[in-house]
Amino acid sequence: MPVVRDLRVLLRLRNFRRLLSVRLLSQGADGVYQVALATYVVFSPEKQTSATAIASAMAVLLLPYSLVGPFAGVLLDRWRRRQVLVHGNLLRALLAVVTAVLMVSDVPDWLFYVSALCVTAVNRFVLAGLSASLPRVVDTERLVMANSLSPTAGTLAATAGGGLAFVVRLVVSDSDAAVVLLGAALYLCSALVSLTMAPDLLGPDRGSLQPHLGTALADTARDLLAAVRHLAEPRRREAAWALSAMTLMRFCYGALLVLVLMLCRYSLAATPDDGLRLLGLAVGVSGAGFFAAAVLTPAVVGRIGPGRWIVVCAGAAAILEPALGLPFATAPMLVAAFTLGLTTQGAKIATDTIVQSSVDDGFRGRIFSVYDVLFNIAFVGAAGVAALMLPPDGRSTVLVVVVAVVYAAVAVTMGHFERRRVSHQ
Repeated sequence: MPVVRDLRVLLRLRNFRRLLSVRLLSQGADGVYQVALATYVVFSPEKQTSATAIASAMAVLLLPYSLVGPFAGVLLDRWRRRQVLVHGNLLRALLAVVTAVLMVSDVPDWLFYVSALCVTAVNRFVLAGLSASLPRVVDTERLVMANSLSPTAGTLAATAGGGLAFVVRLVVSDSDAAVVLLGAALYLCSALVSLTMAPDLLGPDRGSLQPHLGTALADTARDLLAAVRHLAEPRRREAAWALSAMTLMRFCYGALLVLVLMLCRYSLAATPDDGLRLLGLAVGVSGAGFFAAAVLTPAVVGRIGPGRWIVVCAGAAAILEPALGLPFATAPMLVAAFTLGLTTQGAKIATDTIVQSSVDDGFRGRIFSVYDVLFNIAFVGAAGVAALMLPPDGRSTVLVVVVAVVYAAVAVTMGHFERRRVSHQ
């Protein structure tokens, strides 16, 4: 099979294997850490969680990085990306230990959120650095395949990390702090693997390095404006449209995530532990959808192109999401989790490929940071909308229908752009 052949070629590349290992360990730790936070905030028996509380937690953890994100991109285009991976993961390991200590201490909740906030802040640098570094370890011809394997493998690693966290939480130790310490250990391993790569390997090119932090920060506005102009150039408009489409799909995913959390907590399970088990099953099924996207996307993109694949993914979600979501039952919900995993990850692989193929290396860090910021804003906005629509038991027909309409709008709009683009070629 061509996919298997290309995969074998990629895995023969030593530096690609190393970068992939860093991603797997880092995002696996993210999965562990995020599940620990979710169980602590949502599934603790002593907490009566509401959709508003979930939305507030997401806002506290994610929204401030709408400000940090652009600075991350500017610095990524000046700092050695390998050093960002090393120091970023070391710092997250330390901060995760602080989070674990706060979980078992009698301290105000805001201190816990501040520690989690700091971990998420560093995460912006690491994930953007991983994406910007990928073209430095593979050739252009196999960039689509690398985009299919690497980010999807990272997502699967996060899913596996989440599954491991569920096992530790439910079977090994009834302690969210113990789960967070497991995440800290994985962050440390990711930092150690990063050290096996040469400092200059991942770029950026030396000509664009500016070692003085003050100079870099002073130039932030000008550099970001240059990146936006770079993205707005006629030959890069497909990247701009793909980023817009993916942002709206992220909004849909965030709204449905809050719905699933509420259903698992109150409607579809008798106890918090049963709800946690059901959520773990849903996460695992969604991970299977991510894997299916990794297998299908390279072949489909090779036939119809990444832009049209985004159209297909959004259109499929628009049709299947209400059909599977409106029963508000366990079995259809799990099928929906698989479907959304496939369509969301398939669209993300296509978007990553479009962006990486369309922008110059000197701008990748900034553009991927803007990409990350758009994700955060969409996710927090979705949580806020869900909090307004969801009843206490999580069953909201209106929310399911609104999400389907957004998916349909993405499919129609992106399809129209693709037809115009092809007609002008």
